[in-house]
Amino acid sequence: MGHSNVPGRSSTAFRHHRWSQLAIGIVCMGLVANLQYAWTLFVVPMDNAHHWGHAAIQTAFTVFIVTETWLVPVEGWLVDKFGPRPVVIGGSLCVALGWIIDAHASSLAELYIAAVIAGIGAGCVYGTCVGTALKWFPDRRGLAAGLTAAGFGAGAAVTVIPIANMIQRSGYEHTFMFFGIFQGVCILLLATMLVRPKPPATAVVAKRVVASKIDYTPGEMIRSPLFWVLYLMFVFVAAGGIIATAQLGPIAKEYGFAKLPVNLLGITLPLLTMTLSIDNLCNGFTRPLCGFLSDRIGRENTMFMIFLGEGVALLGLMQFGHNPYAFMFFAAAVFLCWGEIFSIFPATCADTFGSKYAAANAGTLYTAKGTASMLVPIASVLSANGGWSTVFISAAVISIAAAVSAKFILAPMRKRWIENSGAPAGVVIAEARLQPSPGGSPE
Repeated sequence: MGHSNVPGRSSTAFRHHRWSQLAIGIVCMGLVANLQYAWTLFVVPMDNAHHWGHAAIQTAFTVFIVTETWLVPVEGWLVDKFGPRPVVIGGSLCVALGWIIDAHASSLAELYIAAVIAGIGAGCVYGTCVGTALKWFPDRRGLAAGLTAAGFGAGAAVTVIPIANMIQRSGYEHTFMFFGIFQGVCILLLATMLVRPKPPATAVVAKRVVASKIDYTPGEMIRSPLFWVLYLMFVFVAAGGIIATAQLGPIAKEYGFAKLPVNLLGITLPLLTMTLSIDNLCNGFTRPLCGFLSDRIGRENTMFMIFLGEGVALLGLMQFGHNPYAFMFFAAAVFLCWGEIFSIFPATCADTFGSKYAAANAGTLYTAKGTASMLVPIASVLSANGGWSTVFISAAVISIAAAVSAKFILAPMRKRWIENSGAPAGVVIAEARLQPSPGGSPE
């Protein structure tokens, strides 16, 4: 990538510093988060204006999630081939255009087209930022992926109140226009500062982290049984968490304490609002925390503890959830043991299948989130037939099954895979002798 137009060596050194690149990625993730997390604020105003019906409007959200999730492998492939800058620039344009179309949409068809465009934009940013974080930090993949994934939630936490206020004050159309352009322009400016990852040659992977020195293409990866074990585990844990968390509102209402005022640290809120606020904090906090932990004690050891914790938290919610404070505690524990999948699985994928194609490979694995979300309607069927206990027991069982699989199936399989390195002919040896970038990549 050319840098001659950047004045001064200090500016170049800043851009090539891996922590600077990580910070840019985190901010980009925060800017794109509203497309997912703030959508709910627009549903009622849009329905009041056009009378399309909540279900029809929410279909646009489903279209957005499916597009964002399932196109990440393609966007990851583009990052691996052309570098992060052009992909994020393309993403910034789609992010802006999606919400500009939403602002002017006069039919559901236009709303769904906007959802596809916004989904492409979000996927470009998400896939790039996670994929490049994995490449910049071969020695701290868990932490880097965790901080990046945490940015996705943190951004919405900062802007959700201004967005809600602007909708009240100026209408949803003006809000879509303003934030669409604002987010798009900010991402575009940050994208110009992104460079191809060149990790420092001094990066040392912890002994407990089993990492491959061979780079596998996405095609080679999906032909290995090991990938499908990883994929199935991701689906299991993601589905368990999504199913349980999607039902928190209905359960709190059924138990009769959704609007019960609770006081925590001098703040009084309805119980359900307080619970969801704490849950979102736990969901963000666990991503870098568990990523950091997995860099120290190994991926599978962390998975075993955390997935087991999720199973116990789900059973606790079932057993003690009728108590308002126990409900809050165990709901928070579920999120604390669930959100880390977005750091620990991408890190494990890059450890197993190498750095060179990390963006496309992690993107392919990320489609497990889309697969898991398709299982959510099963929860409604289970609750109708067997009550909430059936939902919690089912979610707990698959989480515990994933914990046992991590320790006793995934760990030995990965160890054998990396020891044997049964790489097909022509597979490139991973960047074990990585050169520092011009301008250096100091710690």
